[in-house]
Amino acid sequence: MRYRNLIIASAVTAAGLAIVAAVALGRLPAGTKLPTHWGADGLPDGFANAGTALFMPVALSVVVSLVMAALPSLEPMQHKLEQSAPLFRTAWGGMLGILILVEAMVAAPAFGFALPATTMLVGIGVLFVALGNVLPKSRPGFFVGIRTPWAIMDADNWIATHRYGGRIMMGAGFGLVLVALLPMQGETRTSFVTALLLVMVTTPILYSFFYWRRTHRAG
Repeated sequence: MRYRNLIIASAVTAAGLAIVAAVALGRLPAGTKLPTHWGADGLPDGFANAGTALFMPVALSVVVSLVMAALPSLEPMQHKLEQSAPLFRTAWGGMLGILILVEAMVAAPAFGFALPATTMLVGIGVLFVALGNVLPKSRPGFFVGIRTPWAIMDADNWIATHRYGGRIMMGAGFGLVLVALLPMQGETRTSFVTALLLVMVTTPILYSFFYWRRTHRAG
């Protein structure tokens, strides 16, 4: 799998985030606390000193890129990973995009503005839509896709599960964006987000199992 462009993009992203973090840190007074985590309601629920918060996305971008760059050489089913290239590239690029968004939200106060609190939910929702769109293009492997035992062992199961999972993931992504943009109480938003994530995670697994059981009985 060719991933040179993604490695270059990762290096540029890490360098750009480091520059933003350094400039922002110089503009903030000593002792400033900035968010490092956002809850299911879209609001920040974890804070750290400015230096840690600003450079955390930089470190994560490096770690994510190193892991993603190493995965192709670790995948036993190399030819299958080649067929999953659209999903692999979207996942890599999407995670870098999320880290750019995190840096923007953390550094924004240093530059005199603030992004809406639920911006992170919007970003995650967009990522889910993008991933769901390419999910059906993946093929069985150990590092990419919905890796249930029934799908890994059966190409037909994998294809059917990922077609279903792609639709569910896109639906959950659009749902997250909608939940983030609509005015509602934090508890209500948390309930909707939790429900969407549960449906997105559990139903493809159940679909894969019941697909296997149905075809196994038919066989």
